[in-house]
Amino acid sequence: MGWILIVLMVVPLVATALSAVLSGLAANLVTIVAGVVSFALAISLIPTVGDHPVTAGFLRVDALSLVFLLATSFLYAVVAIYTTGYLKAEEREKTPRDYRRYQRQFLAGMNLFAWAMLAAPSVNGLALIWVGVEVTTVVSAVLVAIDDTEAASEAAWKYVMIASCGLGIALLGTIFMYYAGAQVLGNSYDLAFADLLHHASELPGTPVRLAFVLAVVGFGTKVGIVPMHTWLPDAHSEAPTPLSVLLSGSLLAVSLYAILRFYQVTVATVGATFPQRVLLCFGVLTLLLAALYLLEQRNVKRLLAYSSVEHMGIMVIGVSFGVTTAMFGVLLHVLVHAAAKGAAFMSAGSLVQGFGTKALSRVRGALSRMPWTASIFIIAVFALCGMPPFGVFRSEFIIVQGGFEARHTTTGAVLVVLVVLAFIGLAGATIRSAASGEPDVSRPQAGEQAAVHEAAAWMVVPMVIAILALLLLGLWLPGPLATLLHTGAGQLSGVSYVG
Repeated sequence: MGWILIVLMVVPLVATALSAVLSGLAANLVTIVAGVVSFALAISLIPTVGDHPVTAGFLRVDALSLVFLLATSFLYAVVAIYTTGYLKAEEREKTPRDYRRYQRQFLAGMNLFAWAMLAAPSVNGLALIWVGVEVTTVVSAVLVAIDDTEAASEAAWKYVMIASCGLGIALLGTIFMYYAGAQVLGNSYDLAFADLLHHASELPGTPVRLAFVLAVVGFGTKVGIVPMHTWLPDAHSEAPTPLSVLLSGSLLAVSLYAILRFYQVTVATVGATFPQRVLLCFGVLTLLLAALYLLEQRNVKRLLAYSSVEHMGIMVIGVSFGVTTAMFGVLLHVLVHAAAKGAAFMSAGSLVQGFGTKALSRVRGALSRMPWTASIFIIAVFALCGMPPFGVFRSEFIIVQGGFEARHTTTGAVLVVLVVLAFIGLAGATIRSAASGEPDVSRPQAGEQAAVHEAAAWMVVPMVIAILALLLLGLWLPGPLATLLHTGAGQLSGVSYVG
């Protein structure tokens, strides 16, 4: 099955090269095919990876990493379809020559960004993960600034500066982990997972603890963990919508994956207490701040960006519970959060294009003017809030259940209270705007369109797919997927490890 990993790495690169020279519908179709094929390849790995890792050279995918590949490849597929409709607005506003250049840059960058996010969980070793995450920073920063506005350029620079500092800290953590491993495995080892985990009990504790804290702070910058989250609302709100989807649903999760690999080694070396306390502190602070910010957001994309911070906090807290039940909930949350945030950002992006504004106060009467898009936006937001029967409710319920099972009763109760607070912020803003009856025309603003129409089918179809996936994962987990999540949760909680 190693050939599947190789094909999975080659397909987005081929799409990058082709979309850099093609234009028009052909370039869009190449990206769509690459996204759909990548998702199909990731699904085909589920039955095999549930039993043992699949390897090919420096590539290695086990149950834990496949969960993140599934989330990324799913968003890659639906965003590729969405982008075909999204770029129509750019085509109307630019000259044919400028649009062809913009389309080539956009699609090539998006395919390369998807490749980097697929590569990071597929490589075998902490140093290679760091390289993969670093590549995602460079590519996504260029895409954040692609619209060439002052706000986008400022957001891109802020993102590059903060993320680079974070990754510098993460590199220091990787060096400390290498130093710890070298004391046992010699200087020639390559930070591969199997070697580190098999010899974890022999590693010196102090450098491993230091490496873990540096990894949490460093990679946590990309995850959006407080207080390193400040780049996230600006970048997500200024980036083109397809990129916002990939940033929120995939990039943050991929960066969390890097922390989880350090967590595995640290637990096996010094025990679970230290890393779980570290994650608990950062997780509670992240969830608390996100819930408070959600109460005052009036920009639809910033609202969803802070929702991403909230959900990263939930996942970090879930990992800190340490038990298999909570880990299962965390891995399921990676999948359902990707689907929910994909639906939410895609519908929000369509509303922004339709109404010509990101201000929630101006997005009124959307249900009557863009019924499909507005309905999906409302459903996606309520799903993000944890409303049943969608998958987010299921994963959050399992995480809280794991917290009580691990006797973290107080933390579990705090998690529930903060999630309810975030619900009030998210749902309140949505009801006041998209779900309200009539448009507010008392204060027209420059750039707003007089006529608002429903989004194109290219944009509505992927939103519907994301909602259906969210509903499916809330009502029923396919057997092979449930097995995969159980295996990944067992690896993460230290109950089992497949080497």
